[in-house]
Amino acid sequence: MPTDIIPNPIFSREVPVRPWEYPVLAATVALTFAWFAVQAPRRPKDDGRLAGGLTLALFAVACPVCNKIVLLLIGASGAMGFWAPLQPYLAGVSLAALALALYLRVRNRDCTDETCAA
Repeated sequence: MPTDIIPNPIFSREVPVRPWEYPVLAATVALTFAWFAVQAPRRPKDDGRLAGGLTLALFAVACPVCNKIVLLLIGASGAMGFWAPLQPYLAGVSLAALALALYLRVRNRDCTDETCAA
């Protein structure tokens, strides 16, 4: 919701949504859903990987000048001139982190003949 890719009454977006942000948001949702759907023992390390990937995804698709942290660190001109061009790469890294977290969760789950299909 804070990215305001999907219009909502709580947040507003100063910069138009870029076309690549929709698929990144959809992939983030799908990978996160899949991570929670996999039955696996709970491990704090796995939770950290998921949280890291989601945090990167939030920074990747958020409006560059709406992000208060970025504005405080590099200002409005830095947000548009430096941060905005980096966001697609950050999106790729976040999706790779989420895919890795999902892969590790699937790989580390406990399987028996009754609980896992071939």
